[in-house]
Amino acid sequence: MDFAQLIRQAARHHRDNVAVIHDDRRQTYTELFDRASRIANALSDLGLRRGDRVALLTPNAFETIEQIAGVALGGFVRSALYTHQTGELNAYMMALVDARALIVHADHFAAIEPHLADVDTLEHVIVFGGDAGGRIDYEQLLATASGADPQVSLRPDDGHVVRFSAGTTGRPKGIYHTNAAWMAVENEWRLAIPQIDDRDRYLAAGPLTHLAIICVWPILQAGGRVVVMEAFDAGRALELIEHERITFAVIVPTMIQALLDHPDVGRRDLSSLRCLHYAASPISERTAIRALERFGPIMVQMYAQSEAIPATMLLAHQHLPEGDERERRWLRSIGRPTPNTVITVVGDDGRELPVGEIGEIAISSPGRMTEIWKDPAATAERLLPDGSVLTRDMGWIDADGFVYLSDRKEDMIISGGYNIWPAELERAIATHAAVREVCVVGVPHERWGETPIAVVVLEEGASLTAEEVIALTREQVGSVKKVTSVEFAATLPKSGVGKVLRREVRAPYWPDAARHVAGA
Repeated sequence: MDFAQLIRQAARHHRDNVAVIHDDRRQTYTELFDRASRIANALSDLGLRRGDRVALLTPNAFETIEQIAGVALGGFVRSALYTHQTGELNAYMMALVDARALIVHADHFAAIEPHLADVDTLEHVIVFGGDAGGRIDYEQLLATASGADPQVSLRPDDGHVVRFSAGTTGRPKGIYHTNAAWMAVENEWRLAIPQIDDRDRYLAAGPLTHLAIICVWPILQAGGRVVVMEAFDAGRALELIEHERITFAVIVPTMIQALLDHPDVGRRDLSSLRCLHYAASPISERTAIRALERFGPIMVQMYAQSEAIPATMLLAHQHLPEGDERERRWLRSIGRPTPNTVITVVGDDGRELPVGEIGEIAISSPGRMTEIWKDPAATAERLLPDGSVLTRDMGWIDADGFVYLSDRKEDMIISGGYNIWPAELERAIATHAAVREVCVVGVPHERWGETPIAVVVLEEGASLTAEEVIALTREQVGSVKKVTSVEFAATLPKSGVGKVLRREVRAPYWPDAARHVAGA
């Protein structure tokens, strides 16, 4: 099956089911298929052909799902831009993939318009959600397009999506997946989670340009509902879970923390939830335990990268804070490989390392990337001879097959000849009840080369001294690897999906970008 067949069959089997909900608007599968067909036919009428890249620049909106479906139905390659980025950077991403058309929300048109001339291949700009500013009006375009099935025949090796992922230099790279590769992503994900059917209701709480997209196609395939949040708000999310009887949600740990801290969390009926799927960044043990106490045994963790999705999952029954020592340790892991995935840990020479030894995590997954767009050298650099994807994440595997992350390869701190992993220190600091968030980075040191410092955000009303933080790391990690200083901050810089931006925390200490990690 391809994605055009998927949405076509969903419309046939579930025609009267509600497919999309956004605020007070609802769209049935029949309506979704009609609108998706109009999008596909409109783009074809404009001269686009199968395989052409269509850029989408939109927040989570009512129209977002029909646009995702329409681009797939027409055989075009979706290239999702990011609303949290500058217009210049989004234009760079469009130019990278030679986008021929842009569908953009009116709220984000002004920011990108001055940079559109830099995209030589761009021919059509379609604006929705407001004044089209002299460009093509989305609703008018769809009104004049045919609602008939475009009947585009897709091949497994036809392109489906280019996902943009920042490299170590901060300049985005395009991670390209064919229809077959991304269908494998969805199938592998479905194998590892509770079974989905037409009774399920999915809360798209995060940006559909990122993690939240992974549940959309499986839900549509099953005939369930996608409930779209324009932007995450903990109170609104709790309200939607209760009123729409949400069963699935895919969120990041910072969202879980916000839900737990919201005053309504104890007053809302959340009993419909049967899978709270979290990923994208580490979760502290304290937050995980609080979530289990509040939401019950429905937590599922996923580890993945745009280059290989999914890789591992920590399943609901493996979250065992009350288990024995071995079982409690699993909560600090990222789980075991998904059913058709093989995880290895390799040294700098690419050879597999023994159990328990730290090295670079490599993923052999059905959902691995097809290539890094327009960059054969970068593609080759990320692949082992057997096709496994090198993640740049360092970690180790225990005797039970559970995988543990140490840190990003480039984030390793080398202090006086010792390798120090920031995540290990962050986990130690996060055990303190006064700590809300923490980021550890390496900063220059005249004697040791660099040394770890912690930037800590405290819980509201809590107090903690730098000396207490240092003592905590000395106790849990050892005197050689302890943090040597602590700064307290009101917030930490984050990406659009809630990841702490370690590079931004570290940047002020390395003003000339002089930092280099051996082997990174």
